[in-house]
Order: sequence, then structure tokens, then C-alpha cells
Amino acid sequence: MSSMVNVPFFEGLSAEQAARFEGRLQHKKVAEGSLILDFHDESSSVFFILSGAVRILVRTPAGKEMILGDCSAGDFFGELAAIDGALRSANVTALNNTELLIVPAPVFREILAASPDIALRLMGRLADRIRLLNERLFETRTLDVRHRLYSELLRMASPRKGRSEELIVSPPPFQHDLAARIGCRREQVNRELNRMKEEGLADPERGGLVLTQPAELRRRIAVTLGAA
Repeated sequence: MSSMVNVPFFEGLSAEQAARFEGRLQHKKVAEGSLILDFHDESSSVFFILSGAVRILVRTPAGKEMILGDCSAGDFFGELAAIDGALRSANVTALNNTELLIVPAPVFREILAASPDIALRLMGRLADRIRLLNERLFETRTLDVRHRLYSELLRMASPRKGRSEELIVSPPPFQHDLAARIGCRREQVNRELNRMKEEGLADPERGGLVLTQPAELRRRIAVTLGAA
């Protein structure tokens, strides 16, 4: 069973400080596909991912979903409700078998008060999320589906080993997931991915989708934004 001192967010917390909180925390294992949090839940704990991964999304009353992002081991979610006490603003589901460290809201706030470094780390995390949400909102208002797809794939990609000029999205993304990320229909994503393959901008391979010319994708986005 992992201790708080092994969770990256709590780095800098002394063993003595951790001992004050450990007994008030909960460990939980959830199976792939399990619902962890639902929209408007009244719970307020913060969840730290020890292993596995989760997906965070919002859903309209009509059932349309938009994926806000995925979180994996070392990440955390649920901190907003712990800070302001409001109802949950998103749905969180386990993408695979996941182990969580659950920190009740009062304990989380005590930890922040006990460690200015951890409080500052949280502020940095919240700032990153606000910047990302602003970026995606701006793209939704100014870019068409094609260029929103370029942007999202670039965000999801990582360097391809042995090919410094290429990036790879691994595992390969499902088209309906991409559609839910950029706010369009799966058919539109399918059409744009086929176009990217025809133009030599993307190359599907076992284990991932290779972005063969990421610099060109960035150039096209910049040109489109300049014309907006």
C-alpha cells in the first residue's frame, strides 16, 4: 500500500507530517469502466491515482459528451470540490483497473495549510488547467474541425523514439474519442484523418498514430489563426 510520501504531489511533506494524515486517508481499487465520480455528486474528496488511468468528461442533458482529458498515475482530480464545496462539475470513469488514494476535503485543506510548497504546487496545477481550458475554448471559437483536430493530436502526442522530427499518439486514438474531445461528429474526424493520411501528415502504425510532419501542422494552425 503506497504512502503519501510516495505521491508526487506531496513531495516535501515530512514523515512526521505524513503520519498525521495517513490514518485518515482511504485506498480504493476500481475496475476498468467503473464510474468514480458523476456530475453533480455531493462528495468532496480529492483522488490521487497510484496506478491506472481515468477519463474526465462533461455530458449535456441530451447525452452529448465532451472529453476534458485523461489522467494517469501520479495525477489527481476532484480538488475543486474540496476547495469550494460545490457539486462535482464532471464525470470521471476508470479507463483500466485503477488504484486510488482518497483524501477527504478537510484533510486536503489541512495539508495545504501545513505546507506552503504543496499549496503553491496546487496553484500551479490550477493555472495549467485554466490555460488549457482557455486554449481549447479559443480553438473552438476560432478554428474549424480540421485545425481543432490538428491541435488536439499535437497535445496528445509525444516524441517518437528514434525520429526526432516525428510525434506519436499512443495508443492509437479512437475516432469517437477524438470527436468528443473537439466537439464534432465521428464521421468528421474520420474524413479529416483520411485526408491527413493522403497528404502524408499522419501514418497509422501498430501501437499508435504517427504525426509525420508536426511542424507543418503547427504552421497550418498558425496560418488559420492569423486569418481569423
